[in-house]
Amino acid sequence: MKRHLIGIGGVGMSALATALVRLGDEVTGADRNLDTPNIRFLESLGIRCFPDDGSGIDSSTGEVVVSTAIEDANPGLARARKFGIPVTHRAKALASALAPYKLVAVVGTCGKSTVTAMLGHVLSKCGLDPMCVNGANVPGWQGAVRFGKGEYAVAEVDESDKSLVAFSPYAAIVTNASADHYSKEEMDEVFDAFVKDCPGPVVDARGETYRPQDFNRQNASLAVRMAVALGCDRAEAEKAMESFGGVERRLQKYGECVYDDYAHNPEKLRAMWLTLAERHPGGLCVVWRPHGYAPLRKMMDDLAAMFAEVIRPQDKLLLLPVYDAGGTTDRSINSDALAAKIDPSRVELVGDLDAAFGWIAVHCGNYAAFATAGARDPALPQLAKRIARGMSPQ
Repeated sequence: MKRHLIGIGGVGMSALATALVRLGDEVTGADRNLDTPNIRFLESLGIRCFPDDGSGIDSSTGEVVVSTAIEDANPGLARARKFGIPVTHRAKALASALAPYKLVAVVGTCGKSTVTAMLGHVLSKCGLDPMCVNGANVPGWQGAVRFGKGEYAVAEVDESDKSLVAFSPYAAIVTNASADHYSKEEMDEVFDAFVKDCPGPVVDARGETYRPQDFNRQNASLAVRMAVALGCDRAEAEKAMESFGGVERRLQKYGECVYDDYAHNPEKLRAMWLTLAERHPGGLCVVWRPHGYAPLRKMMDDLAAMFAEVIRPQDKLLLLPVYDAGGTTDRSINSDALAAKIDPSRVELVGDLDAAFGWIAVHCGNYAAFATAGARDPALPQLAKRIARGMSPQ
């Protein structure tokens, strides 16, 4: 079947596209921004990518796949209705693609991508050759996908829109639950319902306590515990973890003192900041961009409280405007409202990435390390690389 994915450049949709192609489907896609590393990677796989104007859909298209982020007025959806083409949510399409496998689903508010990558790596090293579909790119994989021919599939399953109900996993890992897209109580209810009918093992870390700096230790523990529950030798699984190479945009390091991270909510930002502060007591400068207007509005007070907790006198937050992905969202609030709630000596509003780089170039001697953080904006890792080049001796 020929499938057309709207918003194909996003990490979740690009991972689905990669998996579908590797499983033998014909795939096309559309995106508002065709000049990104993800789009270039998809095109290298033979996936034709179109502007987000409906032009990639015709009578030969068998299915159109969307995420919750795609608005009903999207031109591609109008085109699909014109041709009578069925529209499927990304979660349902992924669940269908992975139906031949025993699915090990990884859910939770934080840590899903890292645990998915760790578990895929460990199962591979233990000879189980899993199919893996992640929510972040992994070095050595095809983007966010590892193609395997074993009986298991490992997939990161998103709770942000409750589309995880599309999956019927054999086994599951729950990394944690905290307020993010919903209240903690509502998240616990969602995760309870998700895992209760799993016929295979469930590793549920809710209730386990770790320092924010020790999340990766917990993530590794969860991956090893699930691998053992699936039949791997514990000593072999623990040995496999030693060769795990990390995940892109999860405290990814550039040069000696520059990092990039996907952190976008209070819990992830707190963990990132405290981890880096412990490594770099001499001072930390973080460039952060809120990933949406609605999330910023919802998390405003929690973000302000978190930044007040973690930003030391020797640190600085460079606050970028909200990443604007287009659409009809309410734009009545922006980063200046958050900045007003933070000690002015510890925050600086910067208008764009060039301004952030310029500020760092002037003040770089005041800080021991630098980080870029935030979801959605594909240019944040490029800024980290640019900062790292600027730090290197010429």
